Amino acid sequence: MCDTPWTAAGARRRWLATVAAGGMLAARSARASSPRGLGHQPPGDMSPQRALEFLAAGNARFAAGDSEAPHRDIERLRAVAPRQTPFAAFLGCADSRVPIEIVFDQGFGDLFVTRIAGNVAATENIASLEFATQVLGAKVLYVLGHTSCGAVAAAAKAEPVPGQISALFQHIRPAIRAAHGDLARAIRENVKLQAQTLVEASTVIASLVSAGKVLVAGGIFDLQTGKVETVALG
Repeated sequence: MCDTPWTAAGARRRWLATVAAGGMLAARSARASSPRGLGHQPPGDMSPQRALEFLAAGNARFAAGDSEAPHRDIERLRAVAPRQTPFAAFLGCADSRVPIEIVFDQGFGDLFVTRIAGNVAATENIASLEFATQVLGAKVLYVLGHTSCGAVAAAAKAEPVPGQISALFQHIRPAIRAAHGDLARAIRENVKLQAQTLVEASTVIASLVSAGKVLVAGGIFDLQTGKVETVALG
């Protein structure tokens, strides 16, 4: 016989279920409030600032050697196969030493990543990032440079190069000039320049930023420490 709402046994079971559910919610809340727990399941309705905090927490875990490697199994892949809802989008360098999902301790479906040598805001990359923000709903648009960037160094040398490599240099040389020959500063200036280009060259991105729906951020990944240093874009 099924317990009716007024039986003692039914009431006790409902009470126990409520307590258990409350405990699970509290545990989830505790995990979400700690740096270690932030990378597992970012809420779909998070603010741009919260999304940026998720990224910072993930990189802190990675740099500390405490990566959780969330969302990197076949079950997660199958879960996001019908639809993707990344919480952040990246314009990063194509350098093989900068795998962005690993750097920020994320996995399948968490980040929408475009990569190109020198993390330059070329037309095709801008179009992809418009899709990531306008259509997919990414809350953060992040420009990620890195130390020892070969593309920035090559642009600074301005020597003849084969093929179409030099096509990248025009995007980077304003940062080289602003840095007055300092490579580390040029890498930083390049992050700022490309972030500015994303907003100025795209009415889609500019409108999302103006409405407070997207936050543009920048950083430099240190190949020695694994840490991402924030670059002030203002």
